[in-house]
Amino acid sequence: MLNTETSQYKYAFAYHVLRYASNLIRDEWVNIGILLFDPRSGNLRLRMVESQDEYARIRRLHPAADEEAIRQLREHLEDRVDTFLRNNQAELDRPLSPGKAVQAVIDKWNSTLSNGIQLATQTGSYADDLDLEMERLYDLHVAPPHRESRVGAPGSRPRIRHYCDQVWQQAGLWEKIRKSVRVDEFTSPGDPMRIDYGYQRNGTRGFVQTLSVSRAPADCKNFAYTVDRIASSAAFGTEFTAVTDVPLLRDNARHQFVGNTLRGSGIEAVPLEGFAVWVGKLRPTLR
Repeated sequence: MLNTETSQYKYAFAYHVLRYASNLIRDEWVNIGILLFDPRSGNLRLRMVESQDEYARIRRLHPAADEEAIRQLREHLEDRVDTFLRNNQAELDRPLSPGKAVQAVIDKWNSTLSNGIQLATQTGSYADDLDLEMERLYDLHVAPPHRESRVGAPGSRPRIRHYCDQVWQQAGLWEKIRKSVRVDEFTSPGDPMRIDYGYQRNGTRGFVQTLSVSRAPADCKNFAYTVDRIASSAAFGTEFTAVTDVPLLRDNARHQFVGNTLRGSGIEAVPLEGFAVWVGKLRPTLR
């Protein structure tokens, strides 16, 4: 009999929760990421902790946590997947299907992980979209719990990004943009930074990053530095946008600092409340 709870969704996915423990004897874990993939197509998504709030929570739960190992984990897995898939096509007499190839590399990678980092048991998931399901699972298993007293307060980057995801989808552009764009091709190998969204129009590549001015205004310096590196090394036209959780006010010193830093690197600042209008103007130019 068809399960009515799952039949309303188009696809069946599989995912693992990534866990970290600094002291295995105590067997105390903290969730640090989600690995989600489509067993049919082999499409894979990985999201790891990245914000100050998330790392602060890890430090509270595990003061001895190796943050550098956690930051490097994403690139390590993605490199393993890319290498395995290339070898799968080039060396095997009967290459595995994309879904089975991804499953094989996950199983192999899991068996070689350090003791402090593990994949939880694989679990099934039903949804209509891989990226939106990633956001749901990440909020459910990894993101710091939202306190009732914080409802309505300026949001963290995950909350800003969640809203932006909905705007992209409602504008019909979700499949036309890139998500979590690596910047190491423009900066230096091993750079862990990701830019939230990327797009291309008329020979120009655009990059969009969310910034929480209320919680982490200093993040604008890291983004501005990265933008300068991309603009100076890219062999194509570029444009950059920062989506801020609040409008930047002229009489607020912190806001002035953020605004001046962004403008100095040619970054357009768009408040979250105006993002839907901004996307609406962008929409006709994307192919």
